[in-house]
Amino acid sequence: MPTLSDLARNLTSLSGPELEWLHSLVSDWQLLADLSFADLILWVPLRGPQDARSAGWVAVAQMRPTTGPTSFPDDVVGTQVVPGERPVLDTARVERRIHRESDPDWTSGVPVRAEAIPVTRAGSVIAVIERSTNLNGARTPSRLELTYLAGADDLARMISEGTFPYPGHDTTLVRSPRVGDGMLRLDAAGRVAYASPNAQSAYRRLGFQADLMGSELGNATAQLAVSGAPVDESLMLVARGRAPRETEIDVNGTVVQLRSIPLVVGGQRTGALVLVRDVTELRRRERELLTKEATIREIHHRVKNNLQTVAALLRLQARRMSVPEAREALQEAVRRVGSIAIVHETLSHAPEEIVDFDDIADRVAMMAGEVSTPEVRVTPKITGQFGMLPSTVATPLAMVLTELLQNALQHGFGSSPRSAATDTGIIEVVAARAPELLTVTVTDSGAGLPPGFDLENTKSLGLQIVRTLVEGELGGQISLRPRAGGGTIAVVDLPVRYEPKLLRAAGYAAISRGRLPPAGPELKACSDPRASAQPQRAALNHPTLVFAHAAPDTGVLPAVNRPAEALVDYRAATADLFGLFDL
Repeated sequence: MPTLSDLARNLTSLSGPELEWLHSLVSDWQLLADLSFADLILWVPLRGPQDARSAGWVAVAQMRPTTGPTSFPDDVVGTQVVPGERPVLDTARVERRIHRESDPDWTSGVPVRAEAIPVTRAGSVIAVIERSTNLNGARTPSRLELTYLAGADDLARMISEGTFPYPGHDTTLVRSPRVGDGMLRLDAAGRVAYASPNAQSAYRRLGFQADLMGSELGNATAQLAVSGAPVDESLMLVARGRAPRETEIDVNGTVVQLRSIPLVVGGQRTGALVLVRDVTELRRRERELLTKEATIREIHHRVKNNLQTVAALLRLQARRMSVPEAREALQEAVRRVGSIAIVHETLSHAPEEIVDFDDIADRVAMMAGEVSTPEVRVTPKITGQFGMLPSTVATPLAMVLTELLQNALQHGFGSSPRSAATDTGIIEVVAARAPELLTVTVTDSGAGLPPGFDLENTKSLGLQIVRTLVEGELGGQISLRPRAGGGTIAVVDLPVRYEPKLLRAAGYAAISRGRLPPAGPELKACSDPRASAQPQRAALNHPTLVFAHAAPDTGVLPAVNRPAEALVDYRAATADLFGLFDL
């Protein structure tokens, strides 16, 4: 279904400010539909010749009531009508008044009374709201329904006068109260002229036992505050109906949400509508979720600290090993533990169990170089976008990326001598995110695969770990093939679930880091002709690193003489010093 912006841009002559006005109206017109017990359709004049009075109308938005039956079971957004086909719209626009004189329409077999409300901004009618009431269930209205209709009439007049929606006012709470949650009608003096049963119940839960009818709502609400405690000014403004705001009142564990809609008709203040909603259980659940999230983040933080301690101990032990094979094995364990620690550190700062893997990939690439030992000059490049990934995917993928990078460093560049002064090696990671697939390609310009290489029968522990994680845990596929001109290309295909919101968030984060180009001229991914890159993505080019002996005071896992120094350097809790995995 086309959006309001799409229809307005393609079919109408609305300006930017006028379109924003309609967006503000549509974001808040559920209130008018519920008070009116009617469907609302927003019609905008079609673009036409400047000398033409009307070129027809297009429906750009639609709202159904939650308080009554609908008149339009089918969607009408995008419908266009020719001039004269809907006289009620033309009359409201030309005469700039609410048109109520039409007879009920029986076209659909149900009597529907249509009214037209001009939408005015800066003295000009920019659209018309068609308000259609289903008369099939008409009966003698109660006082509640009469109060609803009176409020709807005031709002309709404010829309036609250009005073609603309120200019520059945005709702501050996540979910505003609706009409059915509870409503109070205040007169011009701020006294309660009518209180719905739900509103009465909400105030009784707050401790107000008297009848709200006839009382001044501001004073009645102030009496509920704790004795001696200061009264929030915004609370008083809302309770008196003086400002279009939202607030909450919390008394003895009961939380009630208030929203004020001042009514100003014909330049005169006639009163206000105050919507009331008991959100006690909602806030209690939110507090529980926040507590659980904080606990989970603390657990990830402690796990990260413990893993860093283990890695520091392993590195300390490796320095004291005299057998090269044993030292190398311990160093491999250090980087594997470190890659997992990076994921847990990221999760400790994430509000959910979802992380931006692009940051993790950057750190894994740097760590792989810092703990490697072959003396070779390499320019690491990370191109493309991993996006947001759940922790169940991020942890094994971090290990896979670590193993592939380390395998390229050790076996690709470490097996044959190269001249660091004249030859520069290449290791490039390219990530391509599709709706249901993440493809990660690791390319190096090293020695290449040995003759007769078979991934399924390889004796390399690192590649065995990679194959097990990719195929067994992530349900993906991995392949290794020679690179043209020398080297190896490793391709990992992983099934991932498409998350539009998460991908958009990852895209914004990537642009801020420089990984993805913003709208504008195309950016080159890699200036090195030997590196395969995607021209539509910007490469993250790290400075050239000389991979030699591990520096003792740098990197994600600093090597120090005592593990306690590593803990202090990374602000780990002292309780983790002796209880390495005590969560």
